[in-house]
Amino acid sequence: MLSTAALLANTPDQLLPARELMAFTLASHILLVPFGVALPFITLLMHHRGLRHGDAVALKLARRWSAVMAVQFAIGIITGTMLSFEFGLLWPGMMGRWGDVFGLGFGIEAWAFFLEAVLIAIYLYGWRRLKPWTHFWLAVPLPLAALMGAFGIIAANSWMNTPQGFSLDAQGKPINVNVQQAIFTPMFGPEYWHFVVAMLLTAGYVVAGVYAVGWLRGRRDRYHRLGFTVPFTVAAILTPIQFMLGDSAARAVFHKQPIKFAATELVWKTDTHVPEYMFGKLNSDGSVTGGLKIPQLDSILAGFKPSTQVTGLTSVPATDRPTIVQATIAHWAFDIMVTVGSLLILLALWYAWSWWRHRDNPGNRWFYRCAALAGAACLLTVECGWITTEVGRQPWIVYQRMRVSEAVTDTVAGSLWAVLGIVIVVYAAVFGAFLTVVLKMRTRWRIADEGYAPARAEFLPETDTPYGPRSEPEPTTTGAAPTGGSDHTAGGAS
Repeated sequence: MLSTAALLANTPDQLLPARELMAFTLASHILLVPFGVALPFITLLMHHRGLRHGDAVALKLARRWSAVMAVQFAIGIITGTMLSFEFGLLWPGMMGRWGDVFGLGFGIEAWAFFLEAVLIAIYLYGWRRLKPWTHFWLAVPLPLAALMGAFGIIAANSWMNTPQGFSLDAQGKPINVNVQQAIFTPMFGPEYWHFVVAMLLTAGYVVAGVYAVGWLRGRRDRYHRLGFTVPFTVAAILTPIQFMLGDSAARAVFHKQPIKFAATELVWKTDTHVPEYMFGKLNSDGSVTGGLKIPQLDSILAGFKPSTQVTGLTSVPATDRPTIVQATIAHWAFDIMVTVGSLLILLALWYAWSWWRHRDNPGNRWFYRCAALAGAACLLTVECGWITTEVGRQPWIVYQRMRVSEAVTDTVAGSLWAVLGIVIVVYAAVFGAFLTVVLKMRTRWRIADEGYAPARAEFLPETDTPYGPRSEPEPTTTGAAPTGGSDHTAGGAS
């Protein structure tokens, strides 16, 4: 602890508030990213099912999910733009020196952002104005634009972890930038696929969790069954794949960022036959208290054999590695990811077993309770993933090229703390507005489905078919909903 205090004493006063401000805005924004990246794909999957099978319930779900997707995108604009400004305002040292290389990924993300905004507008506009299959095919590029945005962000982050694609002039500034090398860094592939599958998996479990709660409350109609089954199936299929991708990403860190790997695994001295610690706390003398110790497992996981040598934290000076506290934080974040991933594999196996034996979803209430919690657990692992990536890289903002303390702004620390307070209040209002809108939409849809006539009259656009003129009148008697022609597909309530 004394060494940690000494290191903190030598850092600028602005460093802590700048870190806290960046951490808060990033942690807030990352909660929305799974829906921006993956919800378009899940929505189009349901949309395709509705068109291919003439399934009115599937079309209704797709239309409603597209509305949530649009609201989420609007909130993501606010939180994402804030992060972009913070790179320049909080870390001018980094942007001033490395902007020509680091900014390449953000340039890609900006193009993807504008493309995604246009495609979402077309998708929402087309529900009642375009022919069914024309509408669907115009929306197919939407998930690709979302993946392109993720491509840009991960390209920037992976460059921070393994910087390359440049040479330095006499003043230490990058020149002769090689775009291909700067984007496709050694950590790009492992990070990108791990991230994309994490977003798909998280969105799938979160969306399915909404309908799992409905099932637990007695809503056993086809609407809730289909709303649960499609996204949960996507997530369940991807869960074991994600576990393998995570293992591959950790091994890439072992080879390319050995000190980060040492921090996440609490390895103090370079050695072979290194044990694995599940949780626990690193002490200043290198010992680990608490947690579960598994002999030799860390070496086996890193190199498939106990004799694999694992680099320790003490292989570099204290100024070039995470502090004791930072290493413990990164270690806990990593272990939480592994623990949740393992539990999700068991949940996916439960689901697969039920389909193999009964060709049906499990009927056990505990399954749906676990499914309802899976989405929140996935959001927690998303937060932990970024904590592992960013805290484990300390004290470097650009790995082994620039320290965080060298990049921080000269703005007075008190002003940064004040900005953090303001941002917390603003974000609380923004997320409160987001939840209010989503809950209002949920109430509107429930009223439409339950058929309460006086209330339904207030929400007329939600009660006619997904395709056809907006002015199409509401049917006054029970029976088949009007389709508006051979190219239109009915989409009434379940």
